[in-house]
Amino acid sequence: MRKKIIAGNWKMNMSFDEAEDLLFNIVDKLDPNLPKNIEVVVCPPAIFMELATDVADDSLMKIGGQNISNHESGAYTGEISASMLGSLEVDYCIIGHSERRKYFKESNQLIGEKVTVALKNGIKAIFCCGELLNEREAQNHFAIVKTQIEEALFHLDEKSFRSVVIAYEPVWAIGTGVNATPQQAQEMHAYIRKLISGKYGAEIADITTILYGGSCNSQNAKELFANPDVDGGLIGGASLDAEEFLKIINSI
Repeated sequence: MRKKIIAGNWKMNMSFDEAEDLLFNIVDKLDPNLPKNIEVVVCPPAIFMELATDVADDSLMKIGGQNISNHESGAYTGEISASMLGSLEVDYCIIGHSERRKYFKESNQLIGEKVTVALKNGIKAIFCCGELLNEREAQNHFAIVKTQIEEALFHLDEKSFRSVVIAYEPVWAIGTGVNATPQQAQEMHAYIRKLISGKYGAEIADITTILYGGSCNSQNAKELFANPDVDGGLIGGASLDAEEFLKIINSI
């Protein structure tokens, strides 16, 4: 059975007290009877990672990072290594988010290196891909996503690829309040699954979790998640409100 995931990306938000309150609100109100194939992941800023893993201990909630270095260790001031996250029992890490691509000029090659080092350290990668508005308007969205996936992921062997979650996030929908229609989301997710099948075979493609991200909220989540190839969501702003985030979780 394919794993379904609701992951919250807090980005650069929250004070320590706010983060603590939000984490406890989510943990305390999570449905203890969630199906075993559903995982809830929270990705706070790195400075709150130890707090988050402590709160999540013995709960249904998993913790993820928002970024890691492509280097294992060394003189890289300000960077955070995969082994550091692993030592805090972090389960996931978001890699290749469009904001990292845009503001920090991360290339597909660099993102691929980060995926490799995450998996090497036992951290599952939530790999982000998606097109800009002008790329969709030019009908290049499939080609853009294909290149991102091939250049950043297809160096992995089959065993390693099993620890990758893909998050399709159309850049034009992130933080804009405009989300892809359920039909647009399903079309791209089915396309991504077909790409995976062509590289790794139908069995691997069928068990790969593919999330949708981009202005997903409690109002549209149920319709988006009803699609056969949409296996949950990577949630941005809506994950900063416990009640809203829990409603999204209960929509899957």
